Amino acid sequence: MTPTPLPDPALPVDDDRPVVIDRREGPHGEVVLRRHGALLQIVANGCFLMDTSDGRSERLLVTEAFAALAGGGRAGAPPSVLIGGLGVGFSLAAAATEPGWGGITVLEREAAVIDWHRAGPLGELTGDALADPRVRLVHDDLLAHLRSVGAEYDALCLDVDNGPDWTVTEDNDGLYSPAGLAACRAALRPGGVLVVWSAHASERFVENLRKAGFADVRTREVPVARGVPDVLFLASHHLASQSA
Repeated sequence: MTPTPLPDPALPVDDDRPVVIDRREGPHGEVVLRRHGALLQIVANGCFLMDTSDGRSERLLVTEAFAALAGGGRAGAPPSVLIGGLGVGFSLAAAATEPGWGGITVLEREAAVIDWHRAGPLGELTGDALADPRVRLVHDDLLAHLRSVGAEYDALCLDVDNGPDWTVTEDNDGLYSPAGLAACRAALRPGGVLVVWSAHASERFVENLRKAGFADVRTREVPVARGVPDVLFLASHHLASQSA
């Protein structure tokens, strides 16, 4: 589908009403990029997903993973990270500012989101990161990618939909299912770490991570300006847990 033309940047922006910059119909429904005052927002199938207002929890997604690895990957090599979900780019930008990461792979299944970063207004947030030679941006379904690789990554940092308990797109549920968590664990090198972003706490997901063979499962709440805190779920794939 032909993208909606960008608005004339010389025209004033109405701070009280979002302005649609681009609207696309993709294989998973409609995705919209809009501007609301100084903020850029992504909306999927009519549901608000994220904006450029804060990004603390999205940045912590990768900084917590790096801290959990203590800066080391396989055989002392710089660790590699997979970021699942490009979004507005906070996690990618945070990863690129950490010189200790080796490879930085970003998976995004919506071509429109990739376009908005490569040739649209979200490039203001991620242009420098995308020029980093460590960064590889891949247009693919995250779960399909995880199932196609071996133990390739030292860290998985997943920010998909709204988290494990309420997804806007129904087929995103598969990532948080037992089979999806098994694929996550299989894609991690022993000693690696999984960090999952969520808009809500979930005791059930904590238990599901343990059932999937992850160790040291813990959560971190991140306050937000309005509403309940964002939550990060952290879990390790220890050497001793391979036979779990």
